[in-house]
Amino acid sequence: MTVKSTLEKKGFRIISHTLWKKNPPRYGKELLLTNAPYKSIYAHPAKTEFLAISEKYNLRIRIECKWQQVAGSVDEKLPYLYLNTIEAMPEDHIIIIIDGGGWKTGSIPWLKDAIAKKKYTNEISSKKNIEVMDLKGFLTWVNQNLRS
Repeated sequence: MTVKSTLEKKGFRIISHTLWKKNPPRYGKELLLTNAPYKSIYAHPAKTEFLAISEKYNLRIRIECKWQQVAGSVDEKLPYLYLNTIEAMPEDHIIIIIDGGGWKTGSIPWLKDAIAKKKYTNEISSKKNIEVMDLKGFLTWVNQNLRS
């Protein structure tokens, strides 16, 4: 909800990717598409929460949100998520928002290290800009990068 309201305040129109795909010109050029599809590394249909497209800010950013409030298995999916960002998601800029207090020790540092060292990338995927941040970091990013 925070991602939606934050980008809506910056002039983004929120619409489902499915609806937008039927008639893209109808919805304008400042969009936050929900349930944005891609084909996973397993060649299966997959979706991320958002795809931000903006002519005004010259961006096309996929936004993946992960919340882990209590101990569980979501953090074990971070390597899969990372491989999808470098191999399967078509965008060159991807933001991963990770928050909640239930992450296993070492899981988020592993992800940040893999991104910083560009682990498992090739010549093409190593050029992607993949960022990991918490919700507060995302709000800061929006305020710094999406100025009117």
